[in-house]
Amino acid sequence: MSSRAHRTLLTLAGMAALCTGMVSQTCAAAAADDAKVVIKDFMFTPMSLTVKAGATVTWANKDEEPHTVVSDSGLFRSGAVDTGESFSYKFEHPGTYHFTCSIHPRMVGTIVVE
Repeated sequence: MSSRAHRTLLTLAGMAALCTGMVSQTCAAAAADDAKVVIKDFMFTPMSLTVKAGATVTWANKDEEPHTVVSDSGLFRSGAVDTGESFSYKFEHPGTYHFTCSIHPRMVGTIVVE
């Protein structure tokens, strides 16, 4: 391999490492503030999610049916969330929060706030 080709490879490898680091930092920052739960196939995915206090969790309905997001403790309650719509809640305090779909009670999930 020529020295020019070798330098080009090293430059590209360095740029890739830099970009990967930047993406990781950006994703980590976003993850600390916001998280998403997808509603699909009559399931909450993920079923359990851990976030930091102050994070906003958004439930996005990708199913063909309306669903609700209802806290077992009554802390939050969405209306019917239709296909393509979402519901968000900001978790201010540490704790474990269980939720269900009041229309389809077998759909359950948990948010753990640290």
